[in-house]
Amino acid sequence: MFLALQVVAVFLASIAMSLALAHALELPGKMRLNKENYIATQTIYYPGFTIGGASEGLSILAVLVLLILTPTNTQAFWWIFARLICLAAMHAAYWVLTHAVNKFWTRDLNLQGASAGFFAFGKDKLGAQSASPDERWMSFRNRWEFSHVLRAVLAAAALISLVVAVALPRSS
Repeated sequence: MFLALQVVAVFLASIAMSLALAHALELPGKMRLNKENYIATQTIYYPGFTIGGASEGLSILAVLVLLILTPTNTQAFWWIFARLICLAAMHAAYWVLTHAVNKFWTRDLNLQGASAGFFAFGKDKLGAQSASPDERWMSFRNRWEFSHVLRAVLAAAALISLVVAVALPRSS
């Protein structure tokens, strides 16, 4: 059962990293887009990435269970703990930096189901800013794009930590 949990944890971690990395790798191309094309491109991510995003919460849960089941006097425990910290930081970066911008991008879309509820969550603090619309979209774009670079770095560190933990003998 422990091996199955390790496999599930690595799988969920790889999904979370792949989504963050996909966004980060788009940055060079998307930074060349004008406002209309950028905003049109942004809307293609919803709702698909919402479904994949569930891997973050499930990954936190799987890693927490893995941490509880791992003896504290082992190297694996500390690598799993590092994974949990990186994943928590990645998740926090989403809610602090990315989610408000997502709310801004999706405010005029007719989202259905889980996507509608997810993107409605939280206050729209960005929509009330006083900068001109042209300045705002560039600021939002930069915040969104670079938050995903940060998330990709944290996700990679988290996945590497977990793989190291799984590769170590359980008794070391």
